[in-house]
Amino acid sequence: MEKNIVYHGSNVEVSIPRILQNGFYKDFGYGFYCTNYEKQAKRWAMTRKGASIVNRYRYVPSANLKILKFAKMTNEWLEFVSNCRRGVEHEYDIVEGPMADDQIWNFVEGFIDGRIPQDVFWELARFNYPTQQIVFCTEAALKTLTFEGSKTL
Repeated sequence: MEKNIVYHGSNVEVSIPRILQNGFYKDFGYGFYCTNYEKQAKRWAMTRKGASIVNRYRYVPSANLKILKFAKMTNEWLEFVSNCRRGVEHEYDIVEGPMADDQIWNFVEGFIDGRIPQDVFWELARFNYPTQQIVFCTEAALKTLTFEGSKTL
């Protein structure tokens, strides 16, 4: 059985992950966002007010869950992110793939508004460092995580 370590950047220790609906939509909709990259989780934690804490979890995928994975940014990824950012709900338990950081999000907004054509979006959307996010969208998905500890930065 495959086991992964995933990280969640926050301003608190999160020993029991929860799905929070915080009023604005994210790349893959509402859920508990993690990453395979500890460095990226540190960046997330550093953007929070107060303490900067990286939480660590063991993730054991379940074949019983509906999982969508984007290996890289594609037209399908762009449509999915655009729909999620508009508030369109999806039926997946877990979604994994590249993230649209603040700069990329500006380009996504331009695409959504029709100001940036798709081909121009791809010319603009080049990351300076690899990014990856995995969002646990349902209670069943959260059960694939086991808290292993946290580290204050």
